[in-house]
Amino acid sequence: MTNHAGHDHTTHGGARPGGLSVSESGYTLELDATILGAGPQTITFRVTGPDGQPVTEFVPEHEKELHFIAVRRDTAGFQHVHPVRDEKGVWTTELTLEPGDWRFFTDIHPASHTGTLTLGADVAVAGAYDPRPFPEATGIAQIGDYTVTLDGGLRPGEASELTLTVSRNGHPVTDLQPYLAAYGHLVALRVGDLGYLHVHPEGAPGDGTTAPGPEISFMAVAPSAGTYRLYLDFQHDGIVRTAEFTVHTTAAAPRPNAAPEHGSHHHGHQHHSAHAHH
Repeated sequence: MTNHAGHDHTTHGGARPGGLSVSESGYTLELDATILGAGPQTITFRVTGPDGQPVTEFVPEHEKELHFIAVRRDTAGFQHVHPVRDEKGVWTTELTLEPGDWRFFTDIHPASHTGTLTLGADVAVAGAYDPRPFPEATGIAQIGDYTVTLDGGLRPGEASELTLTVSRNGHPVTDLQPYLAAYGHLVALRVGDLGYLHVHPEGAPGDGTTAPGPEISFMAVAPSAGTYRLYLDFQHDGIVRTAEFTVHTTAAAPRPNAAPEHGSHHHGHQHHSAHAHH
């Protein structure tokens, strides 16, 4: 298996996504509390290694030693934060939580491990839980003055390109600011178990070819057929915003002996292309 940008690809290609286990390869996510109250609060945790001790040496990925994702089980409330670690390996971060069942993820590359790991743990937040239906798959997200359009699709077991185009008040945004060594950071979660997909940006700021918008492209692999929730973090005018999408997997590429009408025009882009001109 090849490594891309330091990521371990052994969980890709239609196999099991990350984040489904609290422990993997001897590394465990240990939260100090798994029953929490609603509202703003401080979360503390550690990642222990195969020796049972908190890990204090990590290889930075996308400029950070640890990426922390919090999302409610109904896929609402997505937050991507960057906790601070002390010398003993205790991490601290701030979250704002609504009542319900939550999943916390840590995306890490321990220095003593060959690649990245995504560990996940369930957390219960007390209070009246009002679960929300998944938003429809429109391919368009509106965040204040910003519109983000998704072109491309996810195919089971195959790499496919996702292109997100950012505009503001109807005008293309051509001065996106780098965020985590890219012009956007994309998290994809499988609806049903919140399996966590590693999604890699195409190009990088300052490489001489990657433009600062309006388009941001990623390569992603859907581990199975199904519905996925995508969260794009992008930075503009000094503020990081999140665009959310619902995506249904499209059919895998046709077999060589398939009928001609199932040819290249069924490339997975048709699902959203009708919305790209709105």
